[in-house]
This record gives sequence, C-alpha cells and structure tokens, in this order.
Amino acid sequence: MAEEKLFTEFPPISTEQWEATINKDLKGADYEKKLVWRTDEGFNVRPYYRAENLKDIDYLNTLPAEFPYTRGTKADNNHWDIVQEVEEADPVKANAIAVDALKRGATSIAFNANKLDNKDALETLLKDIDLNKTGVQFNHVKNYIELVKNFLGYIEEKGYDKSLVSGSINFDPLIYRLKHNKFYFSQEEDMMQAVELLNMVDHMPNFKLINVNGIVLHNAGSTIVQELGYTLALANEYLAFCTEHGVKMEKAASRIQLTLSVGSNYFMEIAKLRAARLLWSTIVEQYKPTCDCAYKIRINTVASTWNKTLYDPYVNMLRSTTEGMSAVIGGSDAISLQPFDVAYKESDEFSRRIARNVQVILKEEAFMDRVVDPAAGSYYVETLTNAIAEHAWTLFQSVEANGGALKAIEDGTLKAEIEKSCQKRDMDIATRRYILLGTNQYPNIKETMADKIERVVKDENEGLKTYRGAVAFEEIRLATEKYAEKNGRPKVYLLKLGNLAMRQARAGFITNFFGCAGYEIVEPAGFATVEDGVKAAGEAKPALIVVCSSDEEYATLGVEAAKQCKAQFPNTPFLVAGNPTECLDALKEAGTDDFIHVRVNILESLKKYNEMLLK
Repeated sequence: MAEEKLFTEFPPISTEQWEATINKDLKGADYEKKLVWRTDEGFNVRPYYRAENLKDIDYLNTLPAEFPYTRGTKADNNHWDIVQEVEEADPVKANAIAVDALKRGATSIAFNANKLDNKDALETLLKDIDLNKTGVQFNHVKNYIELVKNFLGYIEEKGYDKSLVSGSINFDPLIYRLKHNKFYFSQEEDMMQAVELLNMVDHMPNFKLINVNGIVLHNAGSTIVQELGYTLALANEYLAFCTEHGVKMEKAASRIQLTLSVGSNYFMEIAKLRAARLLWSTIVEQYKPTCDCAYKIRINTVASTWNKTLYDPYVNMLRSTTEGMSAVIGGSDAISLQPFDVAYKESDEFSRRIARNVQVILKEEAFMDRVVDPAAGSYYVETLTNAIAEHAWTLFQSVEANGGALKAIEDGTLKAEIEKSCQKRDMDIATRRYILLGTNQYPNIKETMADKIERVVKDENEGLKTYRGAVAFEEIRLATEKYAEKNGRPKVYLLKLGNLAMRQARAGFITNFFGCAGYEIVEPAGFATVEDGVKAAGEAKPALIVVCSSDEEYATLGVEAAKQCKAQFPNTPFLVAGNPTECLDALKEAGTDDFIHVRVNILESLKKYNEMLLK
C-alpha cells in the first residue's frame, strides 16, 4: 500500500506570514496592547505559540515518570485521590460522613483532627475505613507527636500493610508562624518536631509528615509565581534543617508534601503544577540524593476559596469544575474541591456530593485518569510551564540569597510582598479587570442572600490573613438588603433616549453596574422626547436617574434631560452613562452629578452611592 501523506495541500506558513496577516487585520491598532496579555506574575503571554517557541526547553524530550518529573511521577496512568474534606470535629459524626463519602466516590478523607486527643477517639474516627485502600489526612491537629504515635499504634493493632498506608498530617510550623506571628511553642522546638516526626515513622513511604501549605499564600492573594516560589523556599527550609539534624536527605524529601491551590486561571494552574515538579527536582538535585524517591514530590491540591462568592453561589460549581480539570491535567496526586456554599455555611450532604461528583465524572465519564500528562506538547502550556518555572525559580533564588524562607517570614518580607500582590488583585476586582461572575459583573439582581448566611468566615490571625476577593462587593450588597427590609431597594431609573443601539448598550452597562449593589433597575422601553422621559422618571420616584444615549446625542438630549430633571427633581442625582468628553462641561453645567463608564472604580463608586442613598 502506497504511503499517503495527509495535508500536503496545505503549505507551511512561517511566523512572519502569520504576523503580517495579524497586523493587517489589526488595521493599525497596537499589537502589544490588543493581543499580548501581561500576567500578574510579571511575564507576557502572546496570542499564539509555535514549535519554534519550545526549542530551548530541555525537559521536553523526557517521558512521564522520568527526571525532572515535569510530566508527572506516574508512567502508565493519571490516577489521583478524590479527597473529601470533613470539617466535623466530633469523631462519631465525622466517621459517618467519611464512610458515606467513600461509598459515593471519595478515595481519601481529610479529617478535622482537633478532637483526636486519645486512641479511642482515633479508633472511632477510623471505624470501617480500610487504610490500605483509603488515604487519610489529618488537619487542625493539636499534638502531632501524640497523634502519630496513636496512628502508628492503630495501624499495628489492625495489621495494616504500612507500605500501602497513604495520607498526611498537616504539620507546617513555618506557615503557622507566618499566619500567627509566632511559633506554636518556639522556633527550635517546632522545627525539631519535624525531625522527631521523621524519625518516628518507617516503612510508610506514602504517608507524608511535613505538609507545605502553599494554599495559604494563594488564599491571602499571592500570584502563582509567589505561591510556587515561596512554597518551594519553605520546603527547602525543612529539607535543610532536617538534614542538618541527622535525617537522611532521601527520607526528608520523600516525606514532604506540597499542598497547592488551584484557581480559575485554567491553563496557568495546569502549568503551575507541572512547574512545581520541575523546580522540586531542581532543588532536590543539589542535595545529591541516592534514591529517585526524593524527586517524586506528592502534590495535594485544594481548590481556591479566594475566588468563591456568596452571591450567585452556583457559579462556584463552575469554578470548581475548571479547577478540578486544571488539577487533573496538571498531574495532581490528590484533589479537594470546595462545596459551592463554602462562603456562607457549613457544607451539607448535597454540597459535598456535588463537589465530589465533579471528580467522579472526570474519572468515570471523561476518563481523565487514563492519560498521563495530556497537556504535553501543547505549545501554549509548555511555554507557560517554562515561564512560570523561570520566574518562580528567580524568586526562590532571591529568597535563598537573602537568608531563606524563615528569615523572609521573620523580617516581614514574605508577608509584605504577598499583601502587595493582594492589593493589586483587589484593585483588579474593583475595576473589573478581573471578573467574579455574579459579584462584580452580571449579577442576579433579584437574588437575596442575607437570610442564607449561617457563618461569616473571617481570619482573625495576627499575621498573613486569608480572605475572599468578593467580600468588599458582598458587604455593599448586604447593606442594601438590610436597608431594603424596611425601605425597599433603591431604584435606578434608566432614561433611554436617541440612538437605539447605543441606549440599549449603555442601559445594559448601567444595569450590571448598579445591579452589583443590589439596586432595583427600572428600565422602560425608551422615549421619543426628553419631556416624556423626564415625566415617566418622576412618576417612578427613583433614587437615581441615569440617562442612556450616544456620545453625540448627549450634547443635545443629555444636556436637556439634565436641565429638566434638575429643575423638577433637584434632590435626585442625575447621572450619565458614558464619558462623552466633548460635552462634559455642558453636561456638568446642566446639572449632571456623575458619569458612569468602564474606567470608573466600580467598588468605590458603589460605596459612595450606598453612603448617599442608604440613610
């Protein structure tokens, strides 16, 4: 049979030809401004990539389960643990939730170990859970040494195969120091516990004793590069300390787990997890390990809470779905997704099931556990992986050059840098450069949530604080809800005049804008004359009147509307939708109080109007 070559009718197209066509289509617009994305991480992302962009990336010729493990630590599958977080601290109740979750698709349980202060409580918690088949994580532990002793005794008593026991304890004194501005006992005692824990446990290669919580940095507002660079610096601090105190390098490295976030930035999160393994291998290589086990870092991912919202909470399901896919494609070893109601109540059976089922579907219906490193070879993902790795490595080296992660915590550098990034992310939300669907864009205007809030999660720690990006907008809308209980919601009247397309577009913009504060939007069909519109506006008795028209018509219709509204309703603010620069002075002179447009800081503007109207 003759060899048949496909696509021979399509000649190769050079990069120069692509660029020429793109510039022609841009019709003089700035290429960099229109098509190149400047990330929060400090590097540019171009609109497309080609094979030539990958020519200097060394790891591309390696296979999965080969050094430097960018492509994962598994050679023939993409298995991951479906983690069910159980926040219930009572051992009896927690056990019931865990056993039910295991029947419904979970393969690992993350327990709240706050009340595990004796062997009996541990046995109650683990009843009917096969530790040779189910992974267990212990969070919120009061005494790690005592817990591990009890856990080892339980394993011996039940006759479990230690080599099959998997999971972790959430031992991370450096992150504790960062969050609380102090160590639990003291720096020396807390760090020596790491050595003691490592020396306590043998023949359990899949149970991790040090868990570096990069997720804390993410939920405090860090960039992806900061999360990765600082997390690796923290992990290296543990490696250096333990090896200096007699622990073999291979033992220390193989008992460390990274718990990283996974947020909504789909491709960047995939690339982050791949870069994490590459950089971990780079660090470990400097210690000259004699066993490959030191390179095979376990990555536990927990979905972001930073981006979860109170309003339109079912959007959180969509966020969790993309986060789960990023974690899977990035090669996470264990994944925990947030219940959609995490922002305002304790999870219940329904919200836990929905979060868990996202992963069940990814496994059982999408078969995403069958293909190792499905992102491999993607010009875009490989370029992002390399870029994140380079920038995170630069940050890591900077931390090490200045004395290491502990020093960066002690002198406040680490906290200050994350808070700086956090402020930028807050500003991006306030100006809608970053969209939180249902919160700062496209709100469900009629939705009320005040009566559904069962808890308010607020970080009261003295150090680095975690929070959610939507909180500032939610406070505005909750204030509106409280006011509306007695007074009704403030009305925004859309006075639509002139050009049909422009008035509709601007009416939509204003609806989204003031809808984010929970105001009632009164939108008539439009008016043929200013007089008709002003008359209808008066009958509606609104709190605000916003004229919606085209820039050209504002010079006539807008000015006349402002004059008539101010003459008849002098105490009602009159606003213009847009920023008609050529007639701004005329509109102001006619009585216009404000201009609402895309460059306005929506958060500050809504705060101002809430203070004005909710009296």
